This record gives sequence, structure tokens and C-alpha cells, in this order.
Amino acid sequence: MGMNIPLALRAEGLTKSFSDRRGGIVRAVDGVDLAIRQGEVVAFLGPNGAGKTTTLDMILGLSTPDSGRVELFGRSPADAVAAGRISAVTQTGGLLDDFTVGETVAIVASTYGGSVDPAEVMARADIAGIAGRKVSKCSGGERQRVKFALALLGDPDLIVLDEPTAGMDVESRRGFWAAMRDDAGNGRTIVFATHYLEEADDFADRIVMIAGGRVVADGSTAQIRARASGRVVSAAADPDRIDWIVANAPNVTATEVRGGRVYLTSEDSDTVARFLFHHDAAHDLEIVAHNLEDAFVALTSATPEKTR
Repeated sequence: MGMNIPLALRAEGLTKSFSDRRGGIVRAVDGVDLAIRQGEVVAFLGPNGAGKTTTLDMILGLSTPDSGRVELFGRSPADAVAAGRISAVTQTGGLLDDFTVGETVAIVASTYGGSVDPAEVMARADIAGIAGRKVSKCSGGERQRVKFALALLGDPDLIVLDEPTAGMDVESRRGFWAAMRDDAGNGRTIVFATHYLEEADDFADRIVMIAGGRVVADGSTAQIRARASGRVVSAAADPDRIDWIVANAPNVTATEVRGGRVYLTSEDSDTVARFLFHHDAAHDLEIVAHNLEDAFVALTSATPEKTR
């Protein structure tokens, strides 16, 4: 993405702390910096409790950072929301059970003064077929698609989605992302939080990985994969030899033992394999490259523990 494209979102030094039930302080967000250019599709990826929702709430102006600042299209979140430039699909709330899907979309569309066609938006969100269904009778996945339709009604420049497919089955998730992918083609900026690695991999241009309230990696999917470089050498070993292997294998950065196999992570897998063969210490060797999940685990588990 060219550097001359203006920013949709800039966050600098965001922090947010909460009191826990034991009277201690938990720092949910710990100095997050983020710059997202217009037209980017960015996945905010991290385990549950990493600080994703708290960060998005500050970006949307739903909560105020303890320190740091947020700008959306060069203005405050409140001003950007008021100008109709940003909308959100949240995990909870926002729908009235007694209305049908069609009524819900029509009511919200009317607040925009007829500038959008509800039928067209419902088709884009793949909910035209359930227009007559009461919201209370919709599945979790259908409710999320209704929220997506509502988010599209204002024709925003930036859509923020917090765990948009949580609770959806595989088919619903696939349908939701098909609708999102079609919509992303028109230059809209999309930021979505997820803990599903395959969602980030399949849909985003860029992944911002967050753990312990901090950004631990930021780049394309390929760049994130490369951050957890090296390969895993796994081999079957006699139980009485495993401890010796773990203690003596050269150039190993991480070890794991499960199911009678030892797993050795190394930047130099050839040396590890030669060591195992030379000492006749193991058999049935396999060498595999890291995938995105390995990168995720490596990067998020390397984060210092938050102080309580």
C-alpha cells in the first residue's frame, strides 16, 4: 500500500486499566500504536483477553483511553462517528427482538434520509431471504449478518468488526466473509478483531497481533509467519532417551514432548537431524516448517506477563 495514501486510523500510546474483583489493577491495553491507511483490510488477531475489544472500544469512542490518543480520518472518534464515516459490528447488543429483519433494516435506513436502498444492502449482507423473520428467531450468525447490513447502511468509510463470526458455524462464516470480501472491493477500510487464525489469513491484507495488551507483531501474513522462523524436527524416541535428547540437542530454541515423540524447534534443522541420527537417539524423523498458528503461539507466548 503506497505511503501517500492518507490514514483512516491513527492510535498512539493507548493505555487502559481496570480494577479486578480482588481490588488489583489490570492493564488491559498497554501502549498500543496503530496506523491504518484508507482501503486496508486489517485483522486484529489475538487470544481472548488480549485487549482487542478494549482497544476497539477506544477507537470507536465508546471508552476513553487513560493515556494516548485516537484519530479517525484526522478527527476525533466522536466527530468521525457523527459525520457517518465509521460504523461497527459489535459482539453484543444493537438489535430489537420484536422486529423482523426487514423492519430492523428499514427503521435504521430511514434515519439516513433515504440515501441508501435497504433491499440492496440486505442482498449484500445475504439476509434478503430472512427479511420476514423476527430477530428473536435468528441464529447467532444471522444476527451478525443483520448487524453487518446495518453497518453498511450509512455507507461508512471505515467498518470496525469485533469478533464478527463468533458463534457462527463454518458455512455461515464462509457466507459472511464472502459478503465482506465483495464489499471490501470498493475501497472501504475494514478492521476486524478475531481469534480465528484462518480468518486473518484468508481475508486480511495485514495482521496486527496483540497479546497482553500490546502489539507483538504487525505485517502481512507472510511477514508474521516469518517472525516465527525455524523448523520443528520431531522424532519418536524411547522414553528413557527423551530427557537426554532434550538436554543435549544442539541449536534448539524450544522443546516439547508428547505422545512418545520429541519436538525440537531450531533455526538449523539439519544439524538437529544429524545429531539424532549420529547418536541413534530417535527414529521416524519429520521436519516441518512453521505455519501461521506456530507464529501466533510463538509471538503471543513470548509476551511478558502483565503486572497485577
